[in-house]
Amino acid sequence: MALRVPKAEISGEVADSMIERFGVVPEPLEATWHNPPVAEASSEMGVKVAAWDAADDSLKSFAHMAVAAQVGCGWCLDVNYFQAQNNDLDLAKASQVPRWRASEVFTPLERDVMEYAEAMTNTPPTVTDELSARLLAALGAPALVEITGCIAYANLATRSNTALGIESQGFSAACEVPLAARS
Repeated sequence: MALRVPKAEISGEVADSMIERFGVVPEPLEATWHNPPVAEASSEMGVKVAAWDAADDSLKSFAHMAVAAQVGCGWCLDVNYFQAQNNDLDLAKASQVPRWRASEVFTPLERDVMEYAEAMTNTPPTVTDELSARLLAALGAPALVEITGCIAYANLATRSNTALGIESQGFSAACEVPLAARS
């Protein structure tokens, strides 16, 4: 699949900060920069989501990657894997997120979070009272609300990227453990 909109030219401070952070300008920003208010709002929301701290970073990363695997957003899987390495998260687990149901590396809580991510992503959502109650008991209300917000943001990002034809940009190539294929 090719980009469905051409890359917009981004220069100056925005491009420099992205290159400093990622080594390149991310393609989602290049694609959405045709409408800078949309691109900036999405980027700002991503920064705000990343700054939330009521829930464990691994759980949030696994949730985002579970959404990306379900929606089919190779870019989000790619960049989340890269960020997992940079944030010293468990790379063996991160590599297994696309096949989390078949993998034996995850804890019951991690499985519940990824199930919740998929249930929120389904159309219509299929979140159950039982799953929510397990997560509330394990995480507490602030962390459950945060995980829910992270998953909602992941749906915004993955669905936008997929609709615009944005695919993997090669971030995970710098990582030690390759992403597992979804089973």
